[in-house]
Amino acid sequence: MIVIPVKEGENIDRALKKFKRKFEKTGVIKELRLRQVYKKPSVSNREQRIKAVYIQHLQEEQAN
Repeated sequence: MIVIPVKEGENIDRALKKFKRKFEKTGVIKELRLRQVYKKPSVSNREQRIKAVYIQHLQEEQAN
């Protein structure tokens, strides 16, 4: 459960912004989208490998 302490006289928009930020960090929406469709483990592993190669390539470019 997300608890946002609101100080007296604090703007409601600021409290809502804090709530949205905390909610985003929990990853609930991301997990919900992932669970909507089944993805085979081999497909997810392949995607992870492709992403790792891409990141490694970027780091090598940055080092040069």
